[in-house]
Amino acid sequence: MRSIWNGAISFGLVSIPVKLVNATENHSISFRQIHLADGGRIRYRKVCELDEEEVSGGEIGKAYEDADGTMIPITDEDLAQLPLPTAKTIEIVAFVPADRIDPLQMDAAYYLTANGVPAAKPYTLLREALTRSDRVAVAKYALRGRERLGMLRVVDDVIAMHGLLWPDEIRAPKEAAPDGDVTVRDAELDLADALMDTLGEVEMDSLHDDYREAVEELVAAKAAGEIVLPAEPEDTGDGKVIDLVAALENSVRAARKTRDAEGAGDGDGDGDSDSGMADVHPIKKSSPKTSGTAKKTTHRTPTGKTVTRSGSSTSTAKKSAPKATGAKKSTSTAKKSAGSAGSRTPAKKTATKTATTTAKKKRTSASGGTTAKKTAPSRKRTSA
Repeated sequence: MRSIWNGAISFGLVSIPVKLVNATENHSISFRQIHLADGGRIRYRKVCELDEEEVSGGEIGKAYEDADGTMIPITDEDLAQLPLPTAKTIEIVAFVPADRIDPLQMDAAYYLTANGVPAAKPYTLLREALTRSDRVAVAKYALRGRERLGMLRVVDDVIAMHGLLWPDEIRAPKEAAPDGDVTVRDAELDLADALMDTLGEVEMDSLHDDYREAVEELVAAKAAGEIVLPAEPEDTGDGKVIDLVAALENSVRAARKTRDAEGAGDGDGDGDSDSGMADVHPIKKSSPKTSGTAKKTTHRTPTGKTVTRSGSSTSTAKKSAPKATGAKKSTSTAKKSAGSAGSRTPAKKTATKTATTTAKKKRTSASGGTTAKKTAPSRKRTSA
């Protein structure tokens, strides 16, 4: 970066040689004036109004115009003789909290770089002192023929200087305030707060000049011989706010819609159907008839005791069991009917009791008459 001023920072008895470089740059697009008939450049020539002759830069001096129009010549030698201690020095006059500086006073911004190896140590000393004190330095300096006010603060590892307007150069804001008394309702303030919360914060680095980019695209298209069609104007309404509350509500809805759209665009997928990202659907509860997994059912007995059983898995297991004897079949049928009956414990007890009784009767009859009847014919066939 090219320096625009060389001097020193006066920090008490400490002198820090520094160079002043611009911390900002202007990216606005400038245009030339041309003659529409033939496209020729329109240039301004410096012409003396007395003899109407063009003069060169070496023939031009400066003068102060008095109230009556009289020109009082002022030479560079005259200005050089004036007592200006800040001509080559940035003189620190005070250290104050940063919030003491009115943002309205902010002007151009510069970086101060150490001028040479010997300046590194005192430069670092001042930088660390500003950082630890959490304050800024107010200083006077001279640039382009006039004394100015400045503020020194630390930006990363560099001391930055902001040009400040003098306090008497700031106009009083009273004349800019709206005329008359205006009452704002709490409901309107609540909506304004909601809009502020919805818009939220922003990364300052993400902000850019949309108009400049549009102008650059226009210039590139015309340079390539393309036909540029006018953009369709956006419907911004008639500019009159009829209902402030309705306007705030619409603004909140629009801001939320924009925020949701931006949030959806910040995902991991690229939005294409073949991106490999699975679609997300709401989870539905599966029906017990179609579910192949065991479903736990909780029953409460008349005594208040909670019993948990797996209905579907138990029933399926019972169905797949081999039907060995009538007693087991009856027991399985009883249990199955009790499970399908569902949720009432008394029904379950009754079914179980009935199945048990039936099984006992069959076992009793099986051990007596049934066995005898089956073995008798077999003996007769053997003896014969």
